[in-house]
Amino acid sequence: MVNRSDIGRIRQVNEDSALTGLINDHMAFAIVADGMGGHQAGDVASQVAVEAFQRVLQQHVEIANWTAEDAKRLMRIAIRQANDEIYHLAKQLTQYHNMGTTIVAALIIDSLVIIGHVGDSRAYRINAEQLEQLTEDHSLVNALVQSGQLTAEEAEHHPRKNVLTRAIGTDDDVDIDVRILEWNKQDLLLLCSDGLSNRVTEENLHQVVVSSLPLSERADQLIELALQAGGDDNITLVLCDMNDSPDRREDT
Repeated sequence: MVNRSDIGRIRQVNEDSALTGLINDHMAFAIVADGMGGHQAGDVASQVAVEAFQRVLQQHVEIANWTAEDAKRLMRIAIRQANDEIYHLAKQLTQYHNMGTTIVAALIIDSLVIIGHVGDSRAYRINAEQLEQLTEDHSLVNALVQSGQLTAEEAEHHPRKNVLTRAIGTDDDVDIDVRILEWNKQDLLLLCSDGLSNRVTEENLHQVVVSSLPLSERADQLIELALQAGGDDNITLVLCDMNDSPDRREDT
């Protein structure tokens, strides 16, 4: 499991954060957060989110016999903790007013992957046959596409493409999408901020991720593709190969 983050070519601050690791011998985790709120706010929001998420998981380090439903509940608890901490920090300090972040996270238990997300950071399942987007963007343009008011092509160039309908830390409560997936050994997991998914086509994502390069080089190549496409946003990703043994799923 590897993670990468790049400030891009335009932004002055990297407002993205990512973290991967092991809770114990039975569970691995990954999280990507894309902060918003400007200098000294978005970067704080994303960092608070990943730290709060990890802290909740560490409180359950002694548990070994995780069921899918247990992990699903843990995902919701961890993301809600991130929401609470960012929301109250934004209320207390003027410089953090209106800050927030997206979250896309995964808990990995044997052949199960539990995905949780809020916002427009994405999770993909990728194998030799296909690339499958596992998350629905919580964004204005996606809502318009779903209702038939915009085509997917129109949404790509819509001036309000970056407007979110749901985010972490902007309200005292948040609706979290969580799903449980059976995972095959040949499947790879990609979590990313929109700095990658908005700039690199699904065809190119698929081509790089299923290549025979070492996992770290595939991650580097994805960052490079986003930079070559303009790099007008921060670019962050986690790439996980399910063939990795648990003791190799560690922070990179």
